[in-house]
Amino acid sequence: MSRRVPPSRKQGLMMIVSPKVILTEERGSSEDRNAGGSRLFENLKDEVPLLQSRQKGVKSGLPLPDLATVEEEETVDLASKDEFPAVGEEDKLWVRIREEARWDSVKEPVLASYLYSSILSHGSLERALAFHLGNKLSSSTLLSTQLFSLIIDTFMEDDGIRRAVREDIKAVKGRDPACNSYSQCLLNFKGFLACQTHRVAHRLWNQGRQSLALALQSRVSEVFHVDIHPAAKIGSGILFDHATGLVVGETAIIGNNVSILHHVTLGGTGALGGDRHPKIGDGVLIGAGAIILGNVKIGEGAKIGAGSLVLINVPPRTMAVGNPARLVGGKDSPAQLKEIPSQTMDHTSFMKGWFDYVI
Repeated sequence: MSRRVPPSRKQGLMMIVSPKVILTEERGSSEDRNAGGSRLFENLKDEVPLLQSRQKGVKSGLPLPDLATVEEEETVDLASKDEFPAVGEEDKLWVRIREEARWDSVKEPVLASYLYSSILSHGSLERALAFHLGNKLSSSTLLSTQLFSLIIDTFMEDDGIRRAVREDIKAVKGRDPACNSYSQCLLNFKGFLACQTHRVAHRLWNQGRQSLALALQSRVSEVFHVDIHPAAKIGSGILFDHATGLVVGETAIIGNNVSILHHVTLGGTGALGGDRHPKIGDGVLIGAGAIILGNVKIGEGAKIGAGSLVLINVPPRTMAVGNPARLVGGKDSPAQLKEIPSQTMDHTSFMKGWFDYVI
C-alpha cells in the first residue's frame, strides 16, 4: 500500500518539482500534469530525507559542515555514456555540484525550485549546462527547447568539449576567489557560460553551419556582453573573469590555462582579411582593459598588465605593461616570471622595484 503524502508536504514538494513538470509539457509529452508530478515525487524520494535532515540543522542553528568533509552520497553509472563521462574523476565533479545545490536548497528555500530544475533534475553536467544555457539564451523566436537540443547534442558528440567544460569550471573555482562553489560557477558566472556557448558555436562553424553559429554569438553578446567570433579557437582551462566587454576576433587563438579579465580586446588592425588577430600562448594572464591588436604572439606564460596596448610580440615568461606596452626590465633583458601568471592571478607584484608609485 502506498503511503499518502500529507497535503502540506505535497505542496512543499511541488515547489521543487513543478519546473520539471513544465519542461515535460514543453517537450510535447502526452502525460498529464498529475502523472508527471507523481513520477517526480518518486524521483525525489532520495532527495527529500536529506534535505529535511539538513533543514532541521539549519533551524536549530547548528553549523553546517564543510562540503569538503562530506562523503559522497551518490553513485554514478559509468557504463551510461550518454549521461555520464567515462572518467571517474569527472563523475565526482558532477556529484559535488549536485551536493552543493542540495545545500543551497536548504539554506535558501526560495531557490529550491530553481536549483532543482537547473541542476538536481538532471543526470549529468552536460544536460544541466545545456538546459541552463537554453534558458539563458532563449528569445521569443529562439526557443529554449530548441537550444537545449542543439547544445546537448553538440556536447554528447564531442568528447573534447566535454573535457574542456570540466577543465574550465575547475579553472574558475581554482583561480577566482569570488567563486565559492562549482555550482555557483555553473549557474552564475557568465564568463564560463559564454565560453561554453562559444564551444558549441565553434563546432557549428567548423561544420559549415555559419548562420546558426553567428546566431549563437549574437545571443551571447546580447545576454552576457561577451563577443567571441565563432571561428576563434579557444583551449581548455579558461577563466574569463567578469568577462563584460570581452572581444575576441575571428582568427584569434587562445591557448590552454589562460586567464583573461573584463574589457579585453583581441582585435585586428584594420579592414584587411586573413590571419589578423592575436595568438595567446598557454598560461598567459591578460589584465582588465588590455588591448592586443594584430597578428601578434603573446608567448607562453607571459603577463599583460591592465590597460596595456600591445602591438608587437611579447616573449614567453615576460611582462608587458603600459600604453604603448613595454617589457618590464627592458627590451634587452626583460624580467623573467618564475610562476605561471594565469594560475597565480598576480597583477601588481611586477611594480615592486620597477618604479616608485606615487599618487
